[in-house]
Amino acid sequence: MSKPFILGLTGSIGMGKSTVAAMFEAAGVPVFDADAVVRRLQGPGGPLLPAIESAFPGTTGPGGVLREELGARVFGDPQELARLEGIVHPSVATERHAFLIEHSGEPLVVFDIPLLFEKGGSESVDAVAVVSAPPDVQRARVLARPGMTPEKFAHILALQVPDAEKRARAIYVIDTGISLAETENAVKALIARLRVR
Repeated sequence: MSKPFILGLTGSIGMGKSTVAAMFEAAGVPVFDADAVVRRLQGPGGPLLPAIESAFPGTTGPGGVLREELGARVFGDPQELARLEGIVHPSVATERHAFLIEHSGEPLVVFDIPLLFEKGGSESVDAVAVVSAPPDVQRARVLARPGMTPEKFAHILALQVPDAEKRARAIYVIDTGISLAETENAVKALIARLRVR
Protein backbone atom coordinates (compact mmCIF):
# COMPACT_ATOMS: atom_id res chain seq x y z
CA MET A 1 0.00 0.00 0.00
CA SER A 2 1.44 3.36 -0.94
CA LYS A 3 1.93 5.78 1.92
CA PRO A 4 1.48 9.52 1.49
CA PHE A 5 4.47 11.81 1.79
CA ILE A 6 4.15 13.35 5.27
CA LEU A 7 5.14 17.00 5.55
CA GLY A 8 5.55 18.21 9.13
CA LEU A 9 4.45 21.83 9.41
CA THR A 10 5.73 23.82 12.38
CA GLY A 11 6.68 27.31 13.44
CA SER A 12 7.02 29.46 16.52
CA ILE A 13 4.17 31.51 17.98
CA GLY A 14 2.90 34.29 15.72
CA MET A 15 4.67 33.03 12.59
CA GLY A 16 1.45 32.36 10.66
CA LYS A 17 1.41 28.56 10.81
CA SER A 18 -2.39 28.34 11.07
CA THR A 19 -2.74 30.58 8.02
CA VAL A 20 -0.30 28.42 6.05
CA ALA A 21 -2.04 25.21 7.18
CA ALA A 22 -5.31 26.65 5.83
CA MET A 23 -3.56 27.33 2.50
CA PHE A 24 -2.56 23.65 2.25
CA GLU A 25 -6.16 22.63 3.02
CA ALA A 26 -7.55 25.08 0.47
CA ALA A 27 -5.25 23.49 -2.12
CA GLY A 28 -6.73 20.05 -1.35
CA VAL A 29 -4.00 18.67 0.92
CA PRO A 30 -5.35 16.82 4.00
CA VAL A 31 -4.05 18.47 7.19
CA PHE A 32 -3.84 16.77 10.58
CA ASP A 33 -4.16 19.58 13.13
CA ALA A 34 -2.72 18.26 16.40
CA ASP A 35 -3.99 21.22 18.46
CA ALA A 36 -7.54 20.87 17.11
CA VAL A 37 -7.53 17.16 17.97
CA VAL A 38 -6.39 17.94 21.54
CA ARG A 39 -9.13 20.59 21.87
CA ARG A 40 -11.76 18.07 20.73
CA LEU A 41 -10.47 15.30 23.03
CA GLN A 42 -10.52 17.73 25.98
CA GLY A 43 -13.64 19.67 24.98
CA PRO A 44 -17.25 19.21 26.11
CA GLY A 45 -17.90 15.47 26.53
CA GLY A 46 -14.35 14.74 25.34
CA PRO A 47 -13.07 11.18 25.87
CA LEU A 48 -10.04 12.34 27.89
CA LEU A 49 -12.00 14.26 30.52
CA PRO A 50 -12.44 11.36 33.00
CA ALA A 51 -8.70 10.53 32.99
CA ILE A 52 -7.71 14.20 33.30
CA GLU A 53 -10.18 14.81 36.14
CA SER A 54 -8.93 11.71 37.93
CA ALA A 55 -5.28 12.80 37.65
CA PHE A 56 -5.96 16.51 38.27
CA PRO A 57 -9.18 16.88 40.32
CA GLY A 58 -11.12 20.08 39.73
CA THR A 59 -9.64 20.84 36.31
CA THR A 60 -12.62 19.84 34.16
CA GLY A 61 -16.23 20.97 33.89
CA PRO A 62 -19.27 20.74 31.59
CA GLY A 63 -17.38 22.77 28.97
CA GLY A 64 -14.40 20.41 29.04
CA VAL A 65 -10.95 21.08 30.46
CA LEU A 66 -10.69 24.28 32.50
CA ARG A 67 -7.56 25.50 30.76
CA GLU A 68 -6.54 28.09 33.35
CA GLU A 69 -6.85 25.62 36.24
CA LEU A 70 -5.09 22.79 34.41
CA GLY A 71 -2.38 25.14 33.14
CA ALA A 72 -1.72 26.39 36.66
CA ARG A 73 -1.22 22.78 37.80
CA VAL A 74 1.15 21.59 35.07
CA PHE A 75 3.13 24.55 33.76
CA GLY A 76 6.41 24.96 35.56
CA ASP A 77 6.14 21.40 36.94
CA PRO A 78 7.85 18.95 34.53
CA GLN A 79 6.52 15.87 36.36
CA GLU A 80 2.90 17.03 36.28
CA LEU A 81 3.25 18.09 32.65
CA ALA A 82 4.64 14.64 31.82
CA ARG A 83 1.64 13.08 33.58
CA LEU A 84 -0.75 15.13 31.47
CA GLU A 85 1.15 14.33 28.27
CA GLY A 86 0.98 10.65 29.20
CA ILE A 87 -2.82 10.94 29.08
CA VAL A 88 -3.06 13.10 25.97
CA HIS A 89 -0.30 11.92 23.61
CA PRO A 90 -1.40 8.28 23.11
CA SER A 91 -4.89 9.45 22.09
CA VAL A 92 -3.45 11.98 19.64
CA ALA A 93 -1.20 9.25 18.18
CA THR A 94 -4.28 7.02 17.69
CA GLU A 95 -6.09 9.86 15.89
CA ARG A 96 -3.03 10.53 13.72
CA HIS A 97 -2.86 6.84 12.74
CA ALA A 98 -6.56 6.88 11.78
CA PHE A 99 -5.98 10.06 9.73
CA LEU A 100 -3.15 8.33 7.81
CA ILE A 101 -5.34 5.29 7.08
CA GLU A 102 -8.18 7.56 5.92
CA HIS A 103 -5.85 9.45 3.54
CA SER A 104 -3.59 6.55 2.51
CA GLY A 105 -4.36 7.13 -1.18
CA GLU A 106 -3.17 10.74 -1.11
CA PRO A 107 0.24 11.71 -2.50
CA LEU A 108 0.77 14.28 0.27
CA VAL A 109 -0.55 15.01 3.77
CA VAL A 110 0.45 17.65 6.31
CA PHE A 111 0.93 17.15 10.05
CA ASP A 112 0.39 20.56 11.65
CA ILE A 113 2.40 20.20 14.88
CA PRO A 114 3.35 23.40 16.72
CA LEU A 115 5.99 21.76 18.96
CA LEU A 116 7.41 19.37 16.35
CA PHE A 117 11.06 20.01 17.30
CA GLU A 118 10.41 20.68 20.99
CA LYS A 119 8.59 17.37 21.53
CA GLY A 120 10.74 15.29 19.19
CA GLY A 121 8.25 14.39 16.46
CA SER A 122 10.41 15.36 13.51
CA GLU A 123 11.56 11.77 12.88
CA SER A 124 7.94 10.69 12.28
CA VAL A 125 7.60 12.86 9.15
CA ASP A 126 9.28 12.70 5.73
CA ALA A 127 10.26 16.38 5.66
CA VAL A 128 9.74 19.47 7.80
CA ALA A 129 8.52 22.88 6.63
CA VAL A 130 8.97 25.78 9.04
CA VAL A 131 6.73 28.83 8.83
CA SER A 132 8.80 31.92 9.58
CA ALA A 133 8.63 35.71 9.60
CA PRO A 134 10.99 38.47 10.76
CA PRO A 135 11.11 38.96 14.57
CA ASP A 136 9.42 42.38 14.45
CA VAL A 137 6.50 40.97 12.42
CA GLN A 138 6.18 38.02 14.82
CA ARG A 139 6.23 40.30 17.88
CA ALA A 140 3.59 42.65 16.46
CA ARG A 141 1.27 39.72 15.62
CA VAL A 142 1.61 38.09 19.04
CA LEU A 143 1.23 41.28 21.07
CA ALA A 144 -1.98 42.06 19.13
CA ARG A 145 -3.58 38.92 20.61
CA PRO A 146 -6.08 39.45 23.43
CA GLY A 147 -4.55 39.00 26.87
CA MET A 148 -0.99 38.80 25.57
CA THR A 149 1.76 40.73 27.33
CA PRO A 150 5.45 41.20 26.48
CA GLU A 151 6.27 39.04 29.53
CA LYS A 152 3.99 36.19 28.42
CA PHE A 153 5.43 36.42 24.90
CA ALA A 154 9.00 36.24 26.26
CA HIS A 155 8.08 33.21 28.40
CA ILE A 156 6.53 31.36 25.43
CA LEU A 157 9.56 32.14 23.24
CA ALA A 158 11.89 30.81 25.94
CA LEU A 159 10.08 27.44 25.82
CA GLN A 160 10.32 27.15 22.03
CA VAL A 161 13.26 26.15 19.86
CA PRO A 162 14.56 29.46 18.39
CA ASP A 163 13.27 30.33 14.92
CA ALA A 164 16.80 30.39 13.44
CA GLU A 165 17.41 26.84 14.67
CA LYS A 166 14.05 25.66 13.31
CA ARG A 167 14.88 27.14 9.90
CA ALA A 168 18.29 25.45 9.98
CA ARG A 169 16.76 22.05 10.82
CA ALA A 170 13.90 22.25 8.30
CA ILE A 171 14.09 21.22 4.66
CA TYR A 172 11.61 23.90 3.58
CA VAL A 173 11.04 27.41 4.95
CA ILE A 174 7.74 29.19 4.21
CA ASP A 175 8.08 32.95 4.58
CA THR A 176 5.02 34.77 5.99
CA GLY A 177 6.75 38.12 6.30
CA ILE A 178 5.62 38.86 2.73
CA SER A 179 2.15 39.36 1.25
CA LEU A 180 -0.47 36.62 1.72
CA ALA A 181 -0.58 36.12 -2.06
CA GLU A 182 3.19 35.57 -2.20
CA THR A 183 3.04 33.11 0.70
CA GLU A 184 0.18 31.25 -0.97
CA ASN A 185 2.13 31.03 -4.24
CA ALA A 186 5.09 29.57 -2.32
CA VAL A 187 2.80 27.00 -0.66
CA LYS A 188 1.30 25.99 -4.03
CA ALA A 189 4.78 25.65 -5.54
CA LEU A 190 5.87 23.43 -2.64
CA ILE A 191 2.74 21.27 -2.99
CA ALA A 192 3.43 20.83 -6.71
CA ARG A 193 7.02 19.75 -5.97
CA LEU A 194 6.04 17.27 -3.27
CA ARG A 195 3.16 15.74 -5.21
CA VAL A 196 5.38 14.79 -8.14
CA ARG A 197 8.41 13.73 -6.10
